[in-house]
Amino acid sequence: MTAVKIIDRYVFREMLVPCGLCVLFFTFLFLMAEMIKIVNWIVNYNVSIGTVFIAILFTLPFLLTFVLPMSTMVAVLLTFLRLSTDNEIVAMKSCGLGIYKLLLPVVAFGLVGAGLTLALTLYAVPWGKGELEQLAYSVAESNISLGLRERTFNDSFKNMILYVKHVDHKHNTIKDIFIEDKRRPEAAVTIVAPSGALVTTIEKFRLQLQLYNGTIYQTNRGERSSNAIHFKTYNMNLDLGELIGEVEKPNYRHRESLNLKELRERIDLFPESHPAKNRARMTLHRRFSIPAACLVLAVLALPLGIQARSTKPFLSMAFGLSFFLLYYLMLSAGYTFGERGIIPALWSMWLPNAVMAAIGVYFLIQTAREKSLVISLIMRLLSRMTASGFKHTTSPV
Repeated sequence: MTAVKIIDRYVFREMLVPCGLCVLFFTFLFLMAEMIKIVNWIVNYNVSIGTVFIAILFTLPFLLTFVLPMSTMVAVLLTFLRLSTDNEIVAMKSCGLGIYKLLLPVVAFGLVGAGLTLALTLYAVPWGKGELEQLAYSVAESNISLGLRERTFNDSFKNMILYVKHVDHKHNTIKDIFIEDKRRPEAAVTIVAPSGALVTTIEKFRLQLQLYNGTIYQTNRGERSSNAIHFKTYNMNLDLGELIGEVEKPNYRHRESLNLKELRERIDLFPESHPAKNRARMTLHRRFSIPAACLVLAVLALPLGIQARSTKPFLSMAFGLSFFLLYYLMLSAGYTFGERGIIPALWSMWLPNAVMAAIGVYFLIQTAREKSLVISLIMRLLSRMTASGFKHTTSPV
């Protein structure tokens, strides 16, 4: 029994380092994918680097909810790939330790990952999303000229195109304004003014344009009529929430920023057929299904790592990530179908876990019976093909 515990602790420790490295690596990749948006905030919207850095910190908990399951799976895969390549698995089997006994440290490791991910989904993600919303509001209110770029046709506002030749951010004044208003389908409205001002309204998160000495051109396609109206002062209200993106109104918080109690209240708030009710249900189930994926993917990675010892490490990594990609695609498809009401919220969020668990149990049984998996045969074939291709490209002419 003591020897078994020593081996369990040994295998568990072997998975810690690759898991930590994977967390850093995948988090870095996710952040690099956000660099275009970050540069856009700094260059076009005059958001300070410090504010962007704080926004990234608030976004990290949500990113880590996907990074941790992926890192858990890759860590188990790499650990057992190394143990299998170094014939340590063979040595353990000769001591009477079968595959099922090696499952204990993997399950423990998956439970640790699931616990950390659950803490993120239940506490850190709602906190981060809520703080991110408040940060977006404060940035928009402190810089009411947000999104109005000079000498550019701005289409950030829905059904509206704005062109401003000059913006004075210090005095919140604008010059040479052209606006194409498409908010009324039956009429085309074009507004031209030589000057204007930007003011905030009492209602939070609103931007008001005060235009001076301009002209409104209206064209009614149905009636085939047009007219021009000259004005001294014209006020137009715009919603700054459309500029931030993925942020709800201040009096209606985004479902990702709600805790469990508030999510249940949101579910009870809407009638059964309302889309918001189903979206809130999916958010509630996802907060538990993604942490459970840590355990499911860890168990799946165990037989994959053992069976892939005769292949190249990068191919094993690619196949391991392909299973996570399959899980993520099923989760995305389930979210889409659940949002449209095609399948219930419970199925949309838990069916990917069930499918991956079934695959993992089948692979585990086949490995315990010393039977090769079909996927391991494919990996060996690809390994031989890449090896022969490398020899062909490096052979002398």
